[in-house]
Amino acid sequence: MDGPGPGGPQARSPVEPPRTGFDFSATLATAHPGEDLVAVGADLRPGTLLSAYRNGLFPMGLGPGGRGAVGWWSPDPRGVLPLGGLRVSRSLRVSCRRFEIRVDTAFDEVVRACADPGRPGAWITSAVRRAYLALHELGWAHSVECWSGGRLAGGLYGVSLGGLFAGESMFHHARDASKVALVALVDLLTADGVPGRLLDVQWATPHLGALGVVEVAREEYLTLLRRSLELPAPAWAKGPRSISGHLTAGAPEPRPGVD
Repeated sequence: MDGPGPGGPQARSPVEPPRTGFDFSATLATAHPGEDLVAVGADLRPGTLLSAYRNGLFPMGLGPGGRGAVGWWSPDPRGVLPLGGLRVSRSLRVSCRRFEIRVDTAFDEVVRACADPGRPGAWITSAVRRAYLALHELGWAHSVECWSGGRLAGGLYGVSLGGLFAGESMFHHARDASKVALVALVDLLTADGVPGRLLDVQWATPHLGALGVVEVAREEYLTLLRRSLELPAPAWAKGPRSISGHLTAGAPEPRPGVD
């Protein structure tokens, strides 16, 4: 992967891990429409995780707080954010100027913040955190971070495979910080002009819908996934970056009533 230019930080190519005994290529063949949980078991080794993402699945534990057996999920419908459909409100445009954006400078800190057991619906266990840290060290998982006054104010993390970015979780300690991280992510995925990349957010929520997330049927998602996996990944250059002006100037407003 090429970096941003001579003298700038360089994006490293990801390292393919050894295959494991778990292959998800046929898992969805027996999944019923509208069924989200499609398999149970396996492990969280890097080779297992990458096989899952390449076939439209992601892990989440079945017990309280994400503990217990690992469930493998393929929501139907699936939440995706069309990269040309991001909605940036006037107030969010202002917020984008309040934060410094960095990429991959505090990955473990972002995951730890997302894993805060005090958050509603907490599901990220220590085993999950270690699994994604291993993916990050291999170059497959990345964080987009918002900083303010030298402190991490919010961010998100996920898995990058070709033109797919599978978002896992986001958090904020300051107002709008997670939304600004999403704006920065869309900017990163579109900066080189490669069309067809896919931003997967797993499930659509009213909060994400206000930002432009839509639902697609599983079969449509799998078609988009197959196409995106053939595309080059964006340049995940570690360090600071700025958000392009076209994303923060004159964008449409979100639906009223949803912050």
